[in-house]
Amino acid sequence: MSSSAVHPSLSVRIQQFYALTKPRVVSLIVFTAVIGMFLATPGMVPVPVLFAATLGIALVAGAAAAMNCLVEQKIDALMTRTQARPLPRGQLTSLETLVFAGVVGGIGLALLYHWVNTLTMWLTLATFVGYAIIYTVILKPMTPQNIVIGGASGAMPPVLGWAAVTGEVTAQALTLFLIIFAWTPPHFWALALYRKHEYAKAGVPMLPVTHGDKFTRLHVLLYTIILLACSTLPFVTRMSGLPYLVSALVLGAVFMFYAVKIYTDYSDALARRTFRYSILYLTLIFAALLVDHYLQALISV
Repeated sequence: MSSSAVHPSLSVRIQQFYALTKPRVVSLIVFTAVIGMFLATPGMVPVPVLFAATLGIALVAGAAAAMNCLVEQKIDALMTRTQARPLPRGQLTSLETLVFAGVVGGIGLALLYHWVNTLTMWLTLATFVGYAIIYTVILKPMTPQNIVIGGASGAMPPVLGWAAVTGEVTAQALTLFLIIFAWTPPHFWALALYRKHEYAKAGVPMLPVTHGDKFTRLHVLLYTIILLACSTLPFVTRMSGLPYLVSALVLGAVFMFYAVKIYTDYSDALARRTFRYSILYLTLIFAALLVDHYLQALISV
């Protein structure tokens, strides 16, 4: 047997550690955080702040994801969706993961402290604790409302971006928080509906496992209605203009269509499409906020 078969190359090791950070999830986190930065100022975000805040938030988010992988490695090994992660496959050890998360998270927090501001650093640390400990360790194995309560951590990125630029948390930043907070339950419960057997096998009390499909489908619909209402708040509070409102209503109407169909004519294929659309929805609605923000700035000149 060759030594390369026993000792993976450096590039392979880097890929394994990179996979721990859940890059697709982190990319959406960073995207909404960056949008929060741009929405916080009528002009351009100072480049040093933009760079340091983006990198710092990304590193801490990656560390939180690695801690999630560490805590849930036994659950991940039982679920088809997560069996290929490095820990269930034995590619990395628990100690390696813990050290990696500590180093990466520490560097991220140091960047935020020294080159952004202390408020952003503390808020980002609180978000890390909320996701890696409160949600992953306490809420997820204990209550089917884990997604709702734990969604507060997932909704923080635009608030972090806003604080990075302004040094404060305003009502406008909390409006962005509310949009993601309301988006989280229908997003994750759509996934849970077609993965319920895997969650049941792993002993995770997701809503379809504890309360059944029909109850979950109703709550997907109800939270989508709440999301549609929350998505209009930027316009109602004059944070954004008509272009954003039109975009939010169109995107929300499509989401509502999926939610109604899930409630009235469910299929696993439909739940998969709803889950995929929910990711596109969040991306596009924050992009619409950004475009509208600069359109309003041009109009006011």
